[in-house]
Amino acid sequence: MRERRANPVGRAATANVPRISLGGLRLAVLDIEQTANFMIDVVFPRRRVTRPLYLTSANGEVLARCSTEPMTGRLFRAADLINADGQPLVTVSRLNSSTPLPERVATTDLFHVVARKAEAAGLTFYMFGADEAENAAAVANVRKMYPDLRIVGRSHGYLRGNALRAKVDEINQLAPDYLWVALGVPYEQAFVEDFTPQLSNVGVIKTAGGLFNFLSGSRARAPQWMQDVGLEWAWRIWLEPRRLFWRYLTTNPRALYLLFNKKTPTDRTP
Repeated sequence: MRERRANPVGRAATANVPRISLGGLRLAVLDIEQTANFMIDVVFPRRRVTRPLYLTSANGEVLARCSTEPMTGRLFRAADLINADGQPLVTVSRLNSSTPLPERVATTDLFHVVARKAEAAGLTFYMFGADEAENAAAVANVRKMYPDLRIVGRSHGYLRGNALRAKVDEINQLAPDYLWVALGVPYEQAFVEDFTPQLSNVGVIKTAGGLFNFLSGSRARAPQWMQDVGLEWAWRIWLEPRRLFWRYLTTNPRALYLLFNKKTPTDRTP
């Protein structure tokens, strides 16, 4: 997949979205409502482009990994739109930019805004990722919350080889307006790179990280005050110390360095 600057399809579809460069990535200057409206507008009442638009999100960990993992950096820079899913990014942008990020666009919040709008417009979802139990529980809960939302299919993310290729063909035949891919960084971004050519009937691919764990109810969000001051990472460490302590110990300092040192002036070009 080509990076955005060499991608005329993505450039044309997102030409009116303002951006700033922060921590080494170019982030959309959109709030949650504006992001959801953009996602609706690109597929309703008709799809603007002939391939799926690729939307992803960045937080401090992503900035750190993009700076040290060339493949991860390339996969993120290929996105048509990158949202800031991290309160520290928003805070630093307010200190350093004349066009700051308006708010954190957490995928766990964005999903519900898009679901309500898609339900009203008759648009369709496909939910791909997590394990079978988490995926099934997440979809069941979404159906309860949005009974008129058209979920045309779902699948766990533990598929490989021919089984994965067959599932991708099935998704393309179902032609969902939105394909939510929850495989974790950088696997979900690699999925987009590998399979976008086979998903021409999909409208938008949105990477989703741990979204399905929250939708299923197996994982709780941090208290709102911790989200507001940028301490959700501490909440996650408290819940999963063995898995996350070393990750955040190594990525948080680098992310802070990048936020305060690797920045460029406001960039409104696509």
